[in-house]
Amino acid sequence: MKAMRFHEFGSSEVLRYEDVERPVPGAGQVLVRVAATSFNPVDDHIRAGALAQMLPITLPYVPGIDLAGTVAELGAGVTGLAVGDRVVAMLPLDSAGGAAEYVLVPAESLAAAPQTTELVDAAALPLTGLAAWQVAFELAELKPGQTVLVNGAGGAVGSLVVQLAVDAGAHVTAVDAPQHADRLRGYGAERVVGPLDLAAGPAAVGGPFQVVVNHVRVSPEELAQLTNYIADGGVAASSAGPIPEDPARGVRSASLWVRSDGAQLAELVAKVDAGKLQIHVAARRPVAELAAVHADAGAGRLPGKTVVLAP
Repeated sequence: MKAMRFHEFGSSEVLRYEDVERPVPGAGQVLVRVAATSFNPVDDHIRAGALAQMLPITLPYVPGIDLAGTVAELGAGVTGLAVGDRVVAMLPLDSAGGAAEYVLVPAESLAAAPQTTELVDAAALPLTGLAAWQVAFELAELKPGQTVLVNGAGGAVGSLVVQLAVDAGAHVTAVDAPQHADRLRGYGAERVVGPLDLAAGPAAVGGPFQVVVNHVRVSPEELAQLTNYIADGGVAASSAGPIPEDPARGVRSASLWVRSDGAQLAELVAKVDAGKLQIHVAARRPVAELAAVHADAGAGRLPGKTVVLAP
């Protein structure tokens, strides 16, 4: 089969499109024929070796943490799935990824794919959806009626956090560049504002807020200023560096390290099929162009969430 792999860490030029052996599922594993994967910033960090100490991987490595495809073969002991089923998954970060014709997946990571979207576009959901779910409901412990500020709301994860928060009954202020404003209002955000002027303080955007979710990479000094946007007794959840806590005001903070979870993914799929969660795909690219996708991402040229089509 064909797969995109890298044999050493480095720039996007280390990615090679080559022939590899088709894997065979072991006990508890499922072989999936890949329809698409997607690009996530962590793919760039893994390829560059930036996470090598935190996340040891075996080289050569197939990138692509997201997966959408169809079941091709079941390993021993796998129940509840059949050959031909349409599925999605977030693959374990330290295993072979989805930039290939076939990939092995732990059965517990799989969920049925959405019925209301094309299978290739469903590859945009797993990692970003799980990140949004875990930020909103595990780290922030979001409750109905709370006020929520989402910084970086137009991005792949931020967009889903906005929708999950609105669906949960929260009052959402979405922060991002003006080109995202109409889409964010369409998701149900009550207030949409441009990039934060941190010096102006929380009152300028209707704060402070009971929950602050941050997806924008800023300096440690600016992260510290975000603490002022959190109301007494409130919480910050971030995927872009830790926001300092303020114990005197009962303000706590948590940082995200997203994990695969088939049950949570099934909840997300149900929300997609119920029309409560929209998947926004900006571009589709063939896997043979994955090195160019990585290069474009590094240069800031990706238009948004990009799905990568299997051979």
